[in-house]
Amino acid sequence: MDTVVIVDGANVVGSVPDRWWRDRHGAAARLRDSLAAPGGQSAATGPVEIVLVVEGAARGVASVPGVRVEAASGSGDDLITELAASARGAGRPCVVVTADRELRERVTRYGAQCAGPRSVRRRMDTA
Repeated sequence: MDTVVIVDGANVVGSVPDRWWRDRHGAAARLRDSLAAPGGQSAATGPVEIVLVVEGAARGVASVPGVRVEAASGSGDDLITELAASARGAGRPCVVVTADRELRERVTRYGAQCAGPRSVRRRMDTA
């Protein structure tokens, strides 16, 4: 069964001070594209389904082959927690990529493993 890798878009984009705040939508699109590229994520091994959660000004970033983008209507953390709970309910392994300690505590209650932003930032750092 594929592992669900849920990426906290705001947290991962915000983990590198590369002036992302000037174009939040563009920064989220660049992250999405880096996740879709071969070797763009390393948070899990084997087959994966990548879900990028965006919020605020990053809403409107579209899904691409290999990355499903979910726009949070409210809190991105709430949507990430819902997705982790859904993965558990389906019996699927789940990895949440975030450095947010509170979010990590929430999703581990649903059996999700956590990885830091560096696990997916490889291609972003050179973009």
